Amino acid sequence: MSETTATIPSLSLGTGHSIYKTTLLPAIQSAQHSVILITCFWSRSRTLDALNETLLKLSSSALQRGDGKKITVHIGFSSSSLFQKLFHTSSAAGQVYPPEVWTRKLGLLGEEDLGGLEVRVKSVFLWPFSVWHPKFVIIDQTRVFLPSCNVSWEDWFEGCVEMRGPIVEDFVKFWRQKWSGGEGELGGSAGDLSSVDEGIPVQGDAAVRLNDVPCKFLPSAHHRNPNFRLPWLQCAPPPATTLNLELLRLFTDARKEIFLQTPNVTSPPVLNVLLDALKRGVDVRITTSERLMILEQLVTAGTTTARCVRWLIKRHQRLSKRGPDEEAGLIKPGRLHISYYQPKVVTKSSITGGAEPVQSHLKLAVVDRHAIVFGSGNMDRASWYTSQELGVGFYSNELVAKTLEKLEAALEGRRKLLYDSEGK
Repeated sequence: MSETTATIPSLSLGTGHSIYKTTLLPAIQSAQHSVILITCFWSRSRTLDALNETLLKLSSSALQRGDGKKITVHIGFSSSSLFQKLFHTSSAAGQVYPPEVWTRKLGLLGEEDLGGLEVRVKSVFLWPFSVWHPKFVIIDQTRVFLPSCNVSWEDWFEGCVEMRGPIVEDFVKFWRQKWSGGEGELGGSAGDLSSVDEGIPVQGDAAVRLNDVPCKFLPSAHHRNPNFRLPWLQCAPPPATTLNLELLRLFTDARKEIFLQTPNVTSPPVLNVLLDALKRGVDVRITTSERLMILEQLVTAGTTTARCVRWLIKRHQRLSKRGPDEEAGLIKPGRLHISYYQPKVVTKSSITGGAEPVQSHLKLAVVDRHAIVFGSGNMDRASWYTSQELGVGFYSNELVAKTLEKLEAALEGRRKLLYDSEGK
């Protein structure tokens, strides 16, 4: 896990559609050489319609240049439907979609509409549970966006961080190793920041503007073996992926507080390390979802978030009843605060200007107000044991402060308290 740095111009919160509309699609439309768009789920939606419009404009811009050079566009996804996954190739090389099926199978514009673009589309999904879960967008090998949202119809609460600088090269290498399969070259130069100022300006609430932030690129490889154990047996250790190891290190080394916002909490290693942190006197605060993808939780974890957070609450209550005992080396347990995300009852969202987010899909981990991890990984069993994931860890008090400030404002009136050990 070698450290690198990133310049962070923007951090966006909203629904998937609003993040695409205000952040990702303007960046795609500004591309001069290449676009790489990786998403987990792909479906016909307002977001896909808007993406089609953007690709049409991008194609027109390329043709108007008159130099005969096309802009390369690589699209990768893992899941589009149950039928698609049932009949998907088991090869890690994935399935390439020829232009003649783009519109019928994917709802994408046809090749005849995109004459200024060189478009390649592929999907990767490995049975039984190995979804390729990352979501990222690379523009001209100089800018990268790490959203939590997919190209889909869900009006969920999402986030997106923009990065420039040396970290971009790690994303390009990851794409080449895991997604490209040697299919085509990219225009521009990885890590070349000479054209950064020519990108779209960052304005309004999304602006962050932090330079040379220390960070780590945190990939997590897929695993076909889910390592299920019977309920009365100890869970198998999670795969020693870069993302898993860094999260476990951060949680284990935490001294004051851990904050998690995650769609689900069903990973036994996460629950165990959080309980250990509470025993050390570390405060733990969680914002999660009460009923999001229940069937998926049962299939991949054999349990649900609701059951898992009740487990954590009960064990914290036992610790609290025992109380501190200095002679026995015991200290007061940390504060446990758990909330469920809930939508506001409004006609127009204050953070998106459109639909109100009905569920939270943001993935975020903050430790001691210094380290923060963004990415695709949830605190559920699927992300920790079988899915391919991708995250970035940043080590900056200023970035944490800016992020939490934005998040607290966006979540105002959108949380339902489940448990607070201090009753506040």
